[in-house]
Amino acid sequence: MSGRADLAAAFADIRAWLFDRALPLWSTRGTDFEHGGFIEKLAPDGAILAEPRRARVTGRQIYAFATAEKLGWPGPARAILRHGIKGLDRFVSPAGLVIRTTDETGTVLDDGFDLYDHAFVLFGLAAAASVGEKAADLEALAEGIRGRMQAGFAHPRAGFEESRPRSLPLKANPHMHMLEASLAWAAISDDPAWMALADEIAELCLATFLDPGTGALREYFDGDWIRIDTPPDDVVEPGHQFEWAWLLLRWGRLRRRDDALSAARRLIAVGEGPGVDAVGGLAINELNRDLSIRDDRCRLWPQTERTKAHCLAMALADDDAERDAAAGRAAAALRGLMRFFEHPVAGAWYEHIGADGKPMIEPTRASSLYHITCAVAEVADRLG
Repeated sequence: MSGRADLAAAFADIRAWLFDRALPLWSTRGTDFEHGGFIEKLAPDGAILAEPRRARVTGRQIYAFATAEKLGWPGPARAILRHGIKGLDRFVSPAGLVIRTTDETGTVLDDGFDLYDHAFVLFGLAAAASVGEKAADLEALAEGIRGRMQAGFAHPRAGFEESRPRSLPLKANPHMHMLEASLAWAAISDDPAWMALADEIAELCLATFLDPGTGALREYFDGDWIRIDTPPDDVVEPGHQFEWAWLLLRWGRLRRRDDALSAARRLIAVGEGPGVDAVGGLAINELNRDLSIRDDRCRLWPQTERTKAHCLAMALADDDAERDAAAGRAAAALRGLMRFFEHPVAGAWYEHIGADGKPMIEPTRASSLYHITCAVAEVADRLG
């Protein structure tokens, strides 16, 4: 079987699971119709767990159901999306910034600035606008949030601070999601500030986040954007190698930047080489800065990012052989991902598979649905 045919077969399987099991579960038990918003976690037996509600999960679930609608799910995707948009009200402060956490009734628990939560609220708004849901209103809300973030939390060089007063280390990961949100808005908005922000973050990544010795993406930095080379902050995460590669391939193609495309391909090589367990065939959690293994457990989300990176690399391949090889790697990643779905609760998943190849018994996190639907959408796009 060719790589592309293998990928198409794997896609049919995961799409069926998403449509028939996952989306029905998270649109019912995973949605809080009494208090608004979404459930954060389900226990291993499927029971709802009482957890603080995070802005990032609301943004992610809005994206997941907007994407479900685009993929053709026949369920109530638009109704759940609208439920999510209404639920965002509790997460926008009187100052027009994003509140991190509330309780289930909307009482504020933490209103400190968090770049990660801001990124996912902006991303969710873009997803809703992209399917025509109150696009002008949502764009105005997103532009207001972006402007206040830049006015209050911009780093003097590039990107954003973690807080005011300053807290360290500075982090690459929330900037990755700000790049994702900026690209999502740039695709549907006439406002040039979205692409300008994407450019700023992509340039920061190319200049600062990449280790020139290994080509790997690093996570933590001091206040001047100098990478930290002492444990535990010298970690290299295989999942983020793939995720940044996917974003840099997208940005590099838009901006005709061969340096970004080359950096992305190197990130994929790091992720696929030392970052994938040769026996189990899954992307592992963590490497040391010399790319030796630090944590050989395997979380669900790196498998989705591995799938996305190889799918886009397939689309940008130079010849048929390279294209088919990338498709085969994407199919292997997708099959690996589906191992996490062998859960006794239909539509739930395991978050970790241990080094012994056995799933770890722990709650299922609603936040992972974003990763799964994003991977399915990427495969769907590349298969045409």
